Amino acid sequence: MSDAPPVAARALVKRYGDIVAVDHVDLTVERGDVFGYLGPNGAGKTTSLRMLLGLIRPTSGTAQLFGRDPMLVGARALDGVAGFVEGPRFYPYLSARRNLELLADFDDDVPRSRIDEVLELVELRDRARDRFGRYSHGMRQRLGIAASLLRRPQLLLLDEPATGLDPGGMRDMRQLVRRLAGEGITILLSSHLLAEVEELCNRVAIIRSGRIVYEGRLDELLRSAGSSYRFVVGDAERARAVLLAQPGIEDVRTEGDGLRVHGDERAIGAASVALGQAQIEITALVPQTATLEELFLGMTEREAAA
Repeated sequence: MSDAPPVAARALVKRYGDIVAVDHVDLTVERGDVFGYLGPNGAGKTTSLRMLLGLIRPTSGTAQLFGRDPMLVGARALDGVAGFVEGPRFYPYLSARRNLELLADFDDDVPRSRIDEVLELVELRDRARDRFGRYSHGMRQRLGIAASLLRRPQLLLLDEPATGLDPGGMRDMRQLVRRLAGEGITILLSSHLLAEVEELCNRVAIIRSGRIVYEGRLDELLRSAGSSYRFVVGDAERARAVLLAQPGIEDVRTEGDGLRVHGDERAIGAASVALGQAQIEITALVPQTATLEELFLGMTEREAAA
């Protein structure tokens, strides 16, 4: 396997007439990443994945998997790569095991014992004889991952694997992705479920209207929001005026029954003293951590307004 990164897209563009679905996208997924590809529905995530896998031809730009371009070398570019786009598809009248056996028959390198291994991994071994058509949505998603794992891929691309799942199914999918990452598989996870991505991913890219508005480490993105604290006070209006007058306080917003205040620890300490001197009671002071959802909405809303 090449030393090139599992995914490297450069200036990737896809147009459909006057519509630009993907607009000069650059993506790099490194080995060992659980990489979250984020964006609202229609942002260009699935179109990007289709170009990465060679399912559709880019209008311009390049997409390489381990240094191989599907548009130049064809199916050989998919060696060591697996996954599904827009949901897995199987024969509904056949059992899960028989569906996997048919897939394994296309490749002489897949022993029958591997089918038992992947069914066990996705926790479907006890339901392997059931027809696929009787599977729940979550079971279908897990069988799709089982099929992707037959050839022991080094890169797994999953398009919205948790969409439509109930809370239990989402929990099971999180646990499965963690297990696969623990086995050394690089995972590119396309999703609009930001809380799921925040729990699973170490790096993310955010796409809005076909353009990347952020790519990098998730922890760095969360730190970029700066420090914020939640004050619950006896007189919110007076407290707001006092806080806004303090050096180092960057922003004060009403949030439920309290105030969300942005500033470093020193500024917050001085502001607390100022509130006491103004005889404004502080009933709670709680550090706040920015969520990925808050940052995502802030980025995409600013992008839309620009």
